[in-house]
Amino acid sequence: MRLRLTAKILAFILSGIAYVCLADEKPNIVIILTDDQGYADVSYNPHSPPEVSTPNIDALAYSSIICTQGYTSGHVCSPTRAGLMTGRYQQRFGVYTAGEGGSGVPLDEVFIPQRLKPAGYVTGALGKWHLGLTEEYHAMNRGFDEFYGFMGRGAHPYFDHSDMSHPIYRGLKPIKEEGYLTTRITEEAVDFIQRHKKNPFFLYVAYNAVHSPPEAPEEDIKKVTGDETRDTLIAMLKHLDMGVGQIVKSLKANDLFDNTLLIFLTDNGGSAAMSANNAPLRGFKQMDYEGGIHVPFIVSWPAKLEGGTKCDVPMWSIDLFATALDAAGLPLPKDKPLDGKSILPVLKGESNKLHDKLYWSSGGGKGKWAIRSGKWKLVAERNRIELFDLEKDLSEETDLAKKHPKVVSELTENYNHWLEEMADPISNQEKRWKPGDAASANNKSKEKKKAARVKAREAKKKSPKP
Repeated sequence: MRLRLTAKILAFILSGIAYVCLADEKPNIVIILTDDQGYADVSYNPHSPPEVSTPNIDALAYSSIICTQGYTSGHVCSPTRAGLMTGRYQQRFGVYTAGEGGSGVPLDEVFIPQRLKPAGYVTGALGKWHLGLTEEYHAMNRGFDEFYGFMGRGAHPYFDHSDMSHPIYRGLKPIKEEGYLTTRITEEAVDFIQRHKKNPFFLYVAYNAVHSPPEAPEEDIKKVTGDETRDTLIAMLKHLDMGVGQIVKSLKANDLFDNTLLIFLTDNGGSAAMSANNAPLRGFKQMDYEGGIHVPFIVSWPAKLEGGTKCDVPMWSIDLFATALDAAGLPLPKDKPLDGKSILPVLKGESNKLHDKLYWSSGGGKGKWAIRSGKWKLVAERNRIELFDLEKDLSEETDLAKKHPKVVSELTENYNHWLEEMADPISNQEKRWKPGDAASANNKSKEKKKAARVKAREAKKKSPKP
C-alpha cells in the first residue's frame, strides 16, 4: 500500500513538473496565410453558401478564437505580406502596391524570423513569397532557415512547374518539381513539423490557394454552381482545407498542438475574378471596402487561450509580429519600432482595445485609401469619399458622409497626418532600394513634407487678417 501511495505521489509530482515545463516552454508559432480566400468561403461563416465545405478549418475555428474583426493591412497580396513580416505599416518603407512589395522590401527592414532565431527558434517559410524576386530578397536572406516555394509576383501554376524562369525553390536553388502545389506545400509543412518537433519553431505556411489560375484535380471539380470558375475554386478550397487539417493533425500527433500559437488568416479579400464570396461584406480584393480587407482570422493556443470563443476587437495582420514576440517572451524592438501590437491581451480578456485607428493606403496615398476609427469607416477613391457606421452597417450600404461632415473632416485630417509620416512610394524613388536606403529615404521624405508644412504656416501668418 505504501508503494502504491508513493507511486501516486510521484505521478502527481511529475504531472505538476510537466505542467510547469509546458507553461515555461517557448511555444511553436505557425502562421497559415491563404491567398484571396473569400470571407464567406469558410463554412463556419453563417453567410457561407451551400457549396462551401471546410470541415477542417471549421474544426480549428470552433476549438479556437474566431476574430470577427480581423483585417489585413493591404487589399492585395504583397503589401499585406510586407506589413505582416515587419510588424510595421508597409507604407513606412514605401510599399503601397503589389508591384512595389513584390519587387522587394528594403533590406534594412527586419522580418519576424530575424527576431526569433536568436531565441532558439528554427524557422521555415513555405509557399508564396512575393517579397522580392532576386536572391538578396530571398526568404533565407531574411531570417528563414528553410524555404520551399516560389518567389515571383502574383499567381503560380498549380500543376505545371516547368517554367524555370519562375521556378519552385528548395532553399536558394530552383528545383524541378511535380505534383499539385497545394498538396506539396502541405507535405512540406508536415515534414518540417516532424523534423523540428524537439525544438521551438516558427513556420510560415503561405498557400497560394485560392489565387488564380483556377486549377484543381479534375476529379474534384463538380458542377455545383453553374459558374465554371466558382466550381474550380470550390475544388481548390477542398485541398486547402485538407492541408490545414493535415497541419493540425501533425501538430497533435507530435504532442505540439497545445503549446503552438497557430494563426490562420487570408492575405486580403476574395477575388471577383475567381468568383469568391465575401458575404456579407461589400466589395472584393483591390478595394478598401470590407470585402477587400476584412478576412477570416482564427487564433489557437490551447495552453494559453480559451477556445470555442469569439473576439470582436479590431486587429490586423501587422499585429502578428508583436504577437509572436510576446508569445516567445521576447521584448519589442527599439531599433525598428513596431506599428502592430500583441493581440494576446485582448484574446485573454485582459484588454478590450488594440488600436485607436487602422489605416489603408495604396497608389502613393492619393488613390485608394481608408481609415477606421471605432465604429466609423471612411473609404476614399479618387474624388469619392464615403462614411459608414460599421456597428450598424457592416455591409457598407449606407453612405453617411453628408450626414456627418465633421466626422469626415476629422478622419480625413487623421489620415493626412498619418500619411505625412510615411515614406514616398518605392516606385517614385530615384534609385532602387539598397541596405541603408530605407531610413534615409524616409527621413528625406519627412523632411520635405515638414518643410512644406512650415512654409504653409509661415504664409498663413503673413497673410492679412480679415
